[in-house]
Amino acid sequence: MNVQIFGVQNDAATRKALRFFKERRIQVHFNDFKNRAPSAGELRRFVQKFGADAIIDRESKRFKALGLHAAYYGDDRWVEIAAEEPLILRMPLVRNEGKITVGPAEDTWKEWVG
Repeated sequence: MNVQIFGVQNDAATRKALRFFKERRIQVHFNDFKNRAPSAGELRRFVQKFGADAIIDRESKRFKALGLHAAYYGDDRWVEIAAEEPLILRMPLVRNEGKITVGPAEDTWKEWVG
């Protein structure tokens, strides 16, 4: 199992995801957005499956601080913005080989671990 978790350490949902896999002794690769922003290519995988609206957290403090509440962009533009400002993303973004989830998805993670 090759699990990657994208998020920030001080986000409750991200910590919950890290704890979920740790409790099951599954090694994860954690990418903290505060240390390294996601690439546009990484984000496109999530957008292709779920759409930009599903990965953008319109209630986040950073989203509101940037004044994006009135913005209606296409998926490609949202990917560009999110690559520069990852704190507007719904967290955590979790990838296990070809499977991905956005936000807390404990039921899906349970299916992955069997």
